[in-house]
Parts: sequence; C-alpha cells; structure tokens
Amino acid sequence: MAMQVSVAAFYKFYSLPTFASVQLQLKIALKALGARGSILLADEGINGTIAVATGQMAGALREIEAVSGCGTLEAKFSTAPAMPFKRLKVRLKKEIVSIGPVYAKPHELVGEYVDAKAWNDLISDPDTIVVDTRNAYEHRIGSFRGAIDPGTGCFSEFPGFARRELATHKHRKVAMFCTGGIRCEKATSFMKHEGFENVYHLKGGILKYLEDIPPPESLWEGACFVFDERVAVRHGLAVSDHSICHGCLMPVSADERASPMYEEGVSCPSCAGSLSDVQKASNRERQRQFVLARKRGTTHLGPSEG
Repeated sequence: MAMQVSVAAFYKFYSLPTFASVQLQLKIALKALGARGSILLADEGINGTIAVATGQMAGALREIEAVSGCGTLEAKFSTAPAMPFKRLKVRLKKEIVSIGPVYAKPHELVGEYVDAKAWNDLISDPDTIVVDTRNAYEHRIGSFRGAIDPGTGCFSEFPGFARRELATHKHRKVAMFCTGGIRCEKATSFMKHEGFENVYHLKGGILKYLEDIPPPESLWEGACFVFDERVAVRHGLAVSDHSICHGCLMPVSADERASPMYEEGVSCPSCAGSLSDVQKASNRERQRQFVLARKRGTTHLGPSEG
C-alpha cells in the first residue's frame, strides 16, 4: 500500500533572536520523523511547509513548536498520495517574507483581522479601499470584485505603491488580502507604522475565504494562484484549469492556451513576443525531451536540476 502523506503549511511572526541556533536542532528533530519540506527561520519568526507520513504530523509540529519556541502553530493541512518534497531544508533568512527596507514588525503592530464571514460586509462598504497585496500576475487570474491591483512584480514593491497611491487616504478604511495571510501581516504592519489608522486584512487569506464561503455568497471572481503543482484553485479549493507556461513561468488559462501565441512548453501570450528565436528553440528542445521522457515513463530534469 502506498504511503499516505500529510502536508502542513504554517507561519508565525514572533521575536526569535536565537534563530541561527535553532536551525540544526530543528533539522535533526524533523529528520528523525522522516519529514521533508522547507522551513525559513529569521529573527521575526518562522515560515514553512512540511510533509510527513500520516500519523507523524502532530509529532512533527510539536517538535517545531518546542524547538523554535513559537507557541501553538495554526497550520493549514492537506494530504498527498506521495511525498511531494525531495529533502528537508531549514534555512536562515533576514525575513520570512521580504517586504524590503521598511519598518514592518507584525509581532509588534499589525492590522485588524477580519474572518471570511465578515469580509464581504467590509469590502462592500463604499468607504473601504480594497487592495490586493499580491503580484500583478496573481491578480490577473482572479481577485475580489473592485479590488485595486498595485501592479507589483514582487512584494518588495508594495511599500512604494502604498506611499505613492494611498498616502492621502490614511483616515479611510483599507482592507487588504493575499493568498494565505502572511504577506498581509507584513503589509498591514508597515501601513500602521506609516500612520494608516484603519487597516484590515483577511484572516487565513483567500484560501480560507474560498474554503468557507459558498459560491452564491462569494465576492471572489476567477481563480487564486497557488505556489504548487495545482497552479490555481477556485471555490472549495477545487483545482482550476490553469497551467504554467515554461517559457515565462506565468499562469495560463484555458482561453490563453487556445491562442495561436501559445505553444506548450515554449511560450504563451504573455511571453511569445519577448522571447528570442534562440530561447524558443531551446524551449522546444526541452519540451521534446519532456515528451520523450514521459513516453519512457521517466522524468526529464533538464540542465537546471541535473
């Protein structure tokens, strides 16, 4: 019988000045349980996703809580038919999520949490400014009705947007959201330190909203990009019909795959005009190798993973 695997995603902002000394101890404890995945440690807290055989997850989380001193973790759980990670990585970082060189300390000051059931009332208020803190390519495939797209290419660009576009609205209600909640923790902390008075963020992020709110009551439109093999999900966390373009790593919808500018494994409407002939030729060869490997029942890793 194939091993059933439990997966847990978690983060917590708290003061962890001894994070460097935690690294080895945490890795030893989790390896002993057969856990794999990736954990980031910084002086502002912990962020990670791990997978372990079903029945071992409670013990793995207890080890993380005990070794890191983070207290009780609120993890999001899922299952997988096989181990989704190759190894266990415990890395030291300056931040567990990077917002750039601004003051943002969620364990000191953060915006007001709003659960999924109260979110609709907040963002339906005409006095509320609704802001998507995710990147432009994530906003493009789905967002809340009427939300502002900051047009950022990475999260570290968000403070510039807020200072440039929202500075004259510091007395209004600002409601922000992201995929799972971690970016909003940083964003609302930054904005509170900048003097914004009424800052709110969606507790549990879009994923919790899509899990809890039935479609007839939902103000969400489109799909939510996720950073795993599902690519994007819809209500009930059902997998959407998006795929990833291997030319630019952007999400591609079914309609975009029907475009003459889409070529599987090579390019999509987002990148077809910017890739050179040499790049497209290289992508075609890589795709040819993928197809051959699939026919043989093996996996083509490509040069970057060799």
